[in-house]
Parts: sequence; structure tokens; C-alpha cells
Amino acid sequence: MRINKNHGQQKLNCIKTQISQTLCITKTNKMKKAILVLTAVLLVCHISFGQSEDFTVYNDLSYLSKESVSNDSLQRLNLVLPSNKENYPLLIWIGGGAWSYGDRNQEMDLAKRFAAQGIAVASIGHRLSPATWRDSTLDKGIQHPRHIEDVAASVKWLHDNADTYGYDKGAFFIGGYSSGAHLSALISLDNTYLNQVGLSIEIFKGVIPISGTYDIVDYHNVFLNGGRPELAKLHVEAVFGSTDKDFKNASPVTYLKNLSIPMLLISDNTLYNYSKLFEEKIRETEFRDMQVLYSYDLSHGELWKNISLSEKSIYRAVIVNFIKTLFGNG
Repeated sequence: MRINKNHGQQKLNCIKTQISQTLCITKTNKMKKAILVLTAVLLVCHISFGQSEDFTVYNDLSYLSKESVSNDSLQRLNLVLPSNKENYPLLIWIGGGAWSYGDRNQEMDLAKRFAAQGIAVASIGHRLSPATWRDSTLDKGIQHPRHIEDVAASVKWLHDNADTYGYDKGAFFIGGYSSGAHLSALISLDNTYLNQVGLSIEIFKGVIPISGTYDIVDYHNVFLNGGRPELAKLHVEAVFGSTDKDFKNASPVTYLKNLSIPMLLISDNTLYNYSKLFEEKIRETEFRDMQVLYSYDLSHGELWKNISLSEKSIYRAVIVNFIKTLFGNG
């Protein structure tokens, strides 16, 4: 869902290498320190895109247990593996779609670009909520916590099948875009869902939420008090329930006491305020293993296209560097 809560957009990009440090680049004023950092990142980008690697694709893999009576086609994943490699890191990727539309196949361009740089990608699907606000025929679906339970089931399947497909089960990263960002942050902070499948949040070496919302109470209020009250009901309440307790249970900010996984938080200029709120809440804790990258130049759709489709993307290069640095550190 795209909601603009602008404070006034600037032609400015900020990279926070630690949560207490900000490196900014404007079109007229380039800080020397920032130039050095971005030069290093661009070098990574140049090296990575100079390499041409084949990859192997496995589509429509069901992540449900054999005992499950459900066989929902949404509860599947696509796996893209670098060829001629073993024990590569795995990025578990959750695409966007307001928890109610979109599917894993839309993310295959992104997955192949990461696989070409030596990172396996599992593009996972999950069951969807109703979306009558978008299409009156989309009147059936599920509510939280079913989406996040599907994510947990996919992580369990990927853990159990690591030896079969050759990725490193000790190098799982999870990320997502828009609603997928919310789900990736939530599963890295609330242990409930991984505990239900015999795992814990320690399975992740890093989390990469991009352009999401992380406080559902705030998200609901934006619609309720911002001139679109019908979306508060037809969208937010259809996904999460109707009470503040429901919203808090589904909010990553509720579980910040569990912060332990290195995080790369990225946002476009459309959903900037939601990411900024999340960052500010994290600032109130003692957690500092976090990097933040804001693009004030790109809208919600533009940033997704940049990361997924552009031949050279500084944002994708930062993600690759984040994963490979943590993977290299063991």
C-alpha cells in the first residue's frame, strides 16, 4: 500500500553505517567521508556486475509439511541457485502486495540478479487477505497471523532442505519489500512463529526490510485520520483485525526488546515516514547493529524497479555487500 506522509522531499541520499552515524550525499554538497564509503560500495557493484554467472531455478516448491491437509498454490516458493557453487548464502525474499495481492513470480528478476552474484534466493509466497478496496471480487482471504505463519513454514522447509539444494543453512538472510518488509522484520523480532516450527530468530544472519510499515497502530491511524477511513477498515482491519491489541501483536515495534539480528533498513520517499518511525524507535534501545539507507529520489514503485530491474543499482549493491560481509564474517 502506498501512503505518502512527506516531510518535504529533498534531492538527498543518506546512508547510516551505524545507527549513530549519518552519511549524506546531495547533488551540490558531497561529504568527503560519504564519497569514500560510496566509492567502496560502487566498486563492489562494478566487480559484481562484471561477473556473469549461470543459475538454476526451481519453481513452485511446496513448503508445507507432508502432514498438512492444505495444498494452497500460494504456499510455495521459487528457488534460484548460483550454479557451480556450494554453501552460498540464502536470501529468503518476501515480495510486496499489501498482504493481499502479488505473488512470488513477480520477484524472479530480483532473485536472478542476486543469484548472478553468488547469493541464492528463495522467493516465497504466502496466503493473502481480502482486498475489496482494490477489486470487489477479492472478498475472500485470511488474516494475521496466517501470513507470518506461512513465512515461518517456508523458513522451516528451507532449513530442512539446505543439504539437498546446496545453500548454507548457517547463512540465512531474510528481507522483503513493502508488506514483505513488514513480514521480514516481524519474523526476525517475534520468536513466536519460528518457535512453532522448532526454530528461532537466531537462524538469521541478517534482515533486510525495504519500504515497509512496522507500527500497525500508526498505519491504521494514518488511514483513519488522514481522509481515507474506508481503507482503515477495508485494508488494515481486513489484514490485521480491528483492535489496538490486534495491531500491536502484528507490529515489529512491539518486539524491539528482541533486537539481535543485524539489520539493513532501506526506504523510498513514499513510505519514508514509516521507516523513520521504526528507526527512531530502535534508537531508543541499545541496539546498534543497523545500517539505514534512504532514497529521497525514488518513489515506492521506482525503488522496487531499481533494485529488481536496473542493470546497475546502488541499492542492490548495498544489499549484496551487507550479505557478503556478514557471510564472510562467519
